[in-house]
Amino acid sequence: MPELNKKFKTLQKTIKSYNTKSDMDMLKLAFEFARNAHQGQKRMSGEEYLYHPLATAQTLAEMKMPMQIIIAGLLHDIPEDTDLTLENIKEEFGTEISNLVNGVTKLGTIKYRGIERYIENLRKMFLAIAKDLRVIMIKFADKLHNLKTLYALPRNKQIRIASEVIEIYAPIANRLGMYEMKGKLEEEAFKYLYPKEYNWLKQLIKEQIKQKEKYLNKIIDFVKLELKENDIKYIEVKGRIKQLYSLYKKLLRLDKDINRVYDFVAIRIIVKDIPTCYAVLGTIHKKMKPLKGRIKDYIAQPKPNGYSSLHTTVFTIEGEIIEVQIRTKGMEAEAEYGIAAHWNYDEKGSKKTTSNTKWITELTQWQKELGANQKFLENLKIDVFQDRIFVFTPNGDVIDLPNGSTPIDFAYNVHTDVGNQCAGALINNQITTLDKRLKSGDVIEILTDKNRKFPNPDWLKFIKTSVAKNKIKSSLAKRTLIDKFLKK
Repeated sequence: MPELNKKFKTLQKTIKSYNTKSDMDMLKLAFEFARNAHQGQKRMSGEEYLYHPLATAQTLAEMKMPMQIIIAGLLHDIPEDTDLTLENIKEEFGTEISNLVNGVTKLGTIKYRGIERYIENLRKMFLAIAKDLRVIMIKFADKLHNLKTLYALPRNKQIRIASEVIEIYAPIANRLGMYEMKGKLEEEAFKYLYPKEYNWLKQLIKEQIKQKEKYLNKIIDFVKLELKENDIKYIEVKGRIKQLYSLYKKLLRLDKDINRVYDFVAIRIIVKDIPTCYAVLGTIHKKMKPLKGRIKDYIAQPKPNGYSSLHTTVFTIEGEIIEVQIRTKGMEAEAEYGIAAHWNYDEKGSKKTTSNTKWITELTQWQKELGANQKFLENLKIDVFQDRIFVFTPNGDVIDLPNGSTPIDFAYNVHTDVGNQCAGALINNQITTLDKRLKSGDVIEILTDKNRKFPNPDWLKFIKTSVAKNKIKSSLAKRTLIDKFLKK
């Protein structure tokens, strides 16, 4: 038990580092409650069961989560794996924490056998997320530690759990802007799902890092010196390596040629405010020539999931190509933890919604309309578990769409009337067909005909998004009703 006590002290220390007023007495009570509940239980790895809820709580604390979420993380397996019930948790810790534990418990009852056979659990998951986003934060932390102890399980279970994480949980983390969590989940799952490819990539990276480490450190020193000479204050200048599974997917598209991956290593510059971000960008471009078409301003036009940063790919003084990311401390937190970075509740505990969770509301609405059936699954596959693109309105607003979307999908995402009255489209000021596939960075202008009231049924043959399909079908159904009425 001394090791468990040591881990608990680490948890307390982590919480105190960002919340000096936290209720440590309540945390200690939860630790003892969980210890007694799991007394005598062992995990497949042979370690005390309490290691798992403690690791879950530690991950949540590292994400700077509020105390209620951390305590729920400590208690999350009690109703399912011990003789104690939710009612016991409610008596000791109140309704809010017992509701969180209940939400997590509901997500873990169906074994993953591929997305096609997982509809019921997905339905529950999105209803739980819509009701209280904190539930999925706990589930991410739970899954992360489960992945770290997969070595103790048979191969078939390793594949099942790793597949569930890659196909379900990592994409949800991505949609919530939680890139750090997404990367950690994918890396742990990757090594069990594709062990040969994982080991090949680790070896490739090891060799690349040896080559690049010297020049990366040289560039970091060069950048620091330039910033100092231009009297630009910075918080941190550091190197970072692209997340492994993300790198693997990119390499598959580039014939496994790592020299074609410009963002394999990058420099990240953290500064105090937005004006300084742009000052740094100017200083970098004075000394290192930018690669054409590779400057991305996610500060002026953030991604819909909240991600903000300046990106530029430059030729270094030694002729290498490297990506430079420039952001504030707040943007760094947002990039790592997404919605969790600014998660907060008022004193009554009510949720404060954010604009980057609109898709969750849409999913729950579709679930009510469609039930847990194949249609709901199709919507999920397109709107959550697929690569996204970011396109712009003429006013500079960012629209988040699944890869393969068309101007019609864009129009209906803006407004139903814009979709119904669509008569044509301009992509980057060029007239285009309505079935043209959009790509990230496109600026789309929809040309409308005010006399037009209903969509073209042929659009259903090529559109991509569930939003557009549902709105078109609804409008066409109204037209049918009107036609019937007029015939009478």
